[in-house]
Amino acid sequence: MGERSAVVSAPGKAILHGEHAVVHGKVALAVALDLRTFLRLRPRGERGVCVRLPGVGVVRSWDGPGLQALRRGFAADFDESKSPSAEQLDALKEFAGIDAGASAPDSLATLAFLYMYLAISAKHGDVPSVDILVWSELPTGAGLGSSAAYTVCLAAALLTVCGAISCPLKEGEPTARWTEEELALINHWAFQGERVIHGNPSGVDNAVGTWGGALRYQSGKITPLKRVPMLKILLTNTKVPRSTKVLVAGVKEKILKFPAIMNPVLDSIDAISQECQSVLEAMPANPSPEYYPVLEELFDTNQHHLNVLGAGHPSLDRLCQVTASHGLHSKLTGAGGGGCGITLLRPDTSPLAVEAAKQDLRAYGFECWETSIGAPGVTLHSSSSLNAQVLHALTQS
Repeated sequence: MGERSAVVSAPGKAILHGEHAVVHGKVALAVALDLRTFLRLRPRGERGVCVRLPGVGVVRSWDGPGLQALRRGFAADFDESKSPSAEQLDALKEFAGIDAGASAPDSLATLAFLYMYLAISAKHGDVPSVDILVWSELPTGAGLGSSAAYTVCLAAALLTVCGAISCPLKEGEPTARWTEEELALINHWAFQGERVIHGNPSGVDNAVGTWGGALRYQSGKITPLKRVPMLKILLTNTKVPRSTKVLVAGVKEKILKFPAIMNPVLDSIDAISQECQSVLEAMPANPSPEYYPVLEELFDTNQHHLNVLGAGHPSLDRLCQVTASHGLHSKLTGAGGGGCGITLLRPDTSPLAVEAAKQDLRAYGFECWETSIGAPGVTLHSSSSLNAQVLHALTQS
């Protein structure tokens, strides 16, 4: 792979069920969204590395000697089992000319890259001189795992190019995936990148980006679901900004104020997640249309529960009403209070109904994508497997 260019992709994520309840020890189901982040890696003529992230306005390059000097200092106190240290991050900020308190996406994405590049070099051997370009179908800051899709792609590309993991793509194959052991290594380094960006992440987003499909998360334990179907959804971003921290605190306050009322709601959300898991795991062996009304009812019930917990918002009510008027079922995904919602599309849903729903949602200023959940995790691509839009985005030099 060192001699030729390569393209890696990783999916975004959505929470299917279990938002907020997961904070209180209940089950959450996270699913891979087939909106993907793509990374193109090319050998570079001169020594050093160049990174372009057009989505967040980053074009940076560093020469080989500067990176080597930084890596020597880095390797001295490097421990990959721990979070990146404040001293390491301060040294990276100084090297990259990033302000000490910077928290904008461009600064965090640059820091995550530098940390992963140096740490992987220190642990697994030299990363050769490369040009990296990242382009994403995912909106940033919408709770859809865009930062984890980025760190998963980076981990896969850097580990492959330094020889820590194999290059699984054979001549003539459209796509390939790594072995289970190699995926675990990709996930480890993607999590370290997420720590640079978020401080104390749960690990769910990078696990979804790495393995794809669907995962069950409870009290820190992440379990991939056995075979799950790809389900069509409409993903809608209300574009209403919200603070996850404030929403989580509000739910907690309600639970403390009315424990006898709110704890049964959390138990019911837990039961919804578990029922949904059972349905998803049963579907591949018996793809009966009877499962869809069950999934729709679970969406409706959970959305009511999330409103009871205080995670709703008028924009999300509007989203649910608009889609219901077209015979579709929706719920919020993530923290709520605005942000995104997901709408289940049965296989027999009329394309006209979906188009009409999208038109009505856009009339409110919302952004919509027809996509799927249960998508494959991190993947290595040949050029022939990429659609025209992705190819065009990745050939912008």
